[in-house]
Amino acid sequence: MEVDWGQVFAFETPWLEIILRGTAVYLGLFLLLRFVLKRQAGTVGITDLLVIVLIADAAQNAMADDYQSIPDGLLLVAVIIFWSHMLDWLGYRIPVLNRLVHPPPLPLIRDGRLLRQNMRRELISEEELLSQLREQGVLDIKEVKMACMEGDGRVSVVPADRQQGSQGNERRVT
Repeated sequence: MEVDWGQVFAFETPWLEIILRGTAVYLGLFLLLRFVLKRQAGTVGITDLLVIVLIADAAQNAMADDYQSIPDGLLLVAVIIFWSHMLDWLGYRIPVLNRLVHPPPLPLIRDGRLLRQNMRRELISEEELLSQLREQGVLDIKEVKMACMEGDGRVSVVPADRQQGSQGNERRVT
């Protein structure tokens, strides 16, 4: 019933290897999720989803003894959090990277007309899009001024019946 404190609190894996592995896995998964699974992310941002999954796995490994030492698991969690924060920071500071980290909205409907090329690009069928519209209280495509797939996979809708430039207070977000 003795605890080997040296094994519990000493690095078992070289710390540089943990940092390199954590970095490679985080950035690799980020790119896969960013370009392949955008629609499945829902209302949780891709980086948020990725951080939650990787931290849970890294922490589980540290707690379940897959790692023999706690510092190995904690360092991996720190690397994951670092990259999550760093990508957000870099995206904020560098406009080119912002488009990678926070992709711009993709129009799916404009002035009551489906933009089928953009729908094909995101593999969203007309039935799926109509379902998204119904969830937001829109029954007919003609009622839509614009519908966009946001960077996190949600579909946002601007109804056609909104007055353009109502009292000069409307601002366009680009």
